Order: sequence, then structure tokens, then C-alpha cells
Amino acid sequence: MRREESPKQEVLSWSDVDALIDQLLPQVTGIFDSLVMITRGGIIPGGLIAEALNIKHILTASVEFPSDTAPRLLAWPTFLQFPDDEITRGRRILVVDDVWTHGRHIMTVKGRLEAAGARTETAVLHYKPGKSLFPSHKPSYYAALTDSYIVYPWEVDRRTRGIRMSMGI
Repeated sequence: MRREESPKQEVLSWSDVDALIDQLLPQVTGIFDSLVMITRGGIIPGGLIAEALNIKHILTASVEFPSDTAPRLLAWPTFLQFPDDEITRGRRILVVDDVWTHGRHIMTVKGRLEAAGARTETAVLHYKPGKSLFPSHKPSYYAALTDSYIVYPWEVDRRTRGIRMSMGI
């Protein structure tokens, strides 16, 4: 029986995140009316991007899919939190998450916003095209391509993972 290799892990510092934001921002074109951060991973990058682009209308979306035991393509999402249609209709919205692995969360949020009449673009720090369930789609903006398992500084749990983070300042 062949054992699958576990993906390599990349632990990022706050300085690494800052560098990724610096890679992402020059790609972004035009003015956005709003920014939608996908919880939880998109909160920090979304806040940094909103501040840098001077986007003042900031919203959150929270989407949950059934556990991995459910068939991946047949899973129906539950929206735990989502902006009302009337505050997104007709707006140009940047949808932000930390990573596009399978693309389910960001594409679900994008689709619901577009169904309500918003014009959307997407941004992530990391894009994993080899794992995406949406081969004909990709983020509008991304800072890096990867196949690694990314651990962002806001995810580090030093007690259970034994990972020590440097300030990296």
C-alpha cells in the first residue's frame, strides 16, 4: 500500500504577510465600493487590504460546508453570516480570503454576491491551482502560488503545535 506524502508546511511570520500584501496591492486596479472578508481566514488580510486601499465599507461573510465525509461537489453550504442584498447590489466588491485551496468558500461568496447584483473580484494571499475545484476560475488577484500547507501567524497555537514564531520585524 502506497503512503501519501503529507504536504510540506510553511509557517509564515508577520513580515512574510506584509511582503505578500506588498505583492498583492499593485495588482489591484480601480476603486472598490466595498470589501467582503470571508471569516475567519480573510479577516486579517482583508483588514490590511481595506486600510491600504482606503476601502471604508467593510463586510463579512461566513460560510460553512458539511464535514469532509460528505461528497465534496454535492455539499450544500450554510451561510452563518452574510451581508444583506440591498447593501451589496450594484456595488463593486473585493472578496478577500487568506488562501484559495479548493475555492469553495470564495466562489460561494462571489456567486451569492453576484446573484444579488454585485460586481465582484477576488483576492487571496495564496492560490493553490492544483487543488482547486474550479479549474476554469482563479482569483482576480493573488500574491503567491503554492502547494504547501500554509500556517499564518494568526493561526499559530504554540501550546498544541510547538511552533515558535519570531517577531520578524
